[in-house]
Amino acid sequence: MKTLVVFYSTYGHVWTLAEAIAEGARQVEGNEVVVKRVPETLPADILEKTGATAAQKAFAHLPVVTPDELVEYDAILFGTPTRYGNLCGQMQSFMDSTGGLWAKGALVGKVGGAFVSTATQHGGQEETLRAFHTEMLHHGFVIVGLPYAWQGQMGHTEVTGGTPYGASTVAGGQGERQPSENELEGARFQGKHTAEIAQKLAAK
Repeated sequence: MKTLVVFYSTYGHVWTLAEAIAEGARQVEGNEVVVKRVPETLPADILEKTGATAAQKAFAHLPVVTPDELVEYDAILFGTPTRYGNLCGQMQSFMDSTGGLWAKGALVGKVGGAFVSTATQHGGQEETLRAFHTEMLHHGFVIVGLPYAWQGQMGHTEVTGGTPYGASTVAGGQGERQPSENELEGARFQGKHTAEIAQKLAAK
């Protein structure tokens, strides 16, 4: 079985979640897990001005995914920062490029999920996840979220991401906050849970 974790990250928060998702997925025996990033669409000078260039060097070694690769995987988890309650432009551009796969029904029956980052607690995490789910449903994905079996999203003693729709983190207005251990644990849970479901379906 093969699982793909594919993401876009501006300052590294979503990448950190992606690695935790992958860590969880690797706990499923016999699961080959690959982490890739979507193509960048912003000009280099804009990235430099926003400080993203320096931050993205940490994961620049990861390969860039192409749409046709998606058919090779049993499970796919997508990570994106939130932009006004929706996918970031880079991830949306990648999803828009999968029209050929949609036309052939090439992703029908794949198991998938999404995870996100926002600047604030109420910055559209669940809205973005549900927007991503809509796109995945058009492709015929079997969607897996982050069920309440993971009790980390039940707490209220600390600021934390984590929703039934998928793992998430709060980055802070200047990107100063990194994913907490609770948020990373939620990502690991989602990665493992998604891979387990994909494994069960693959065995049918």
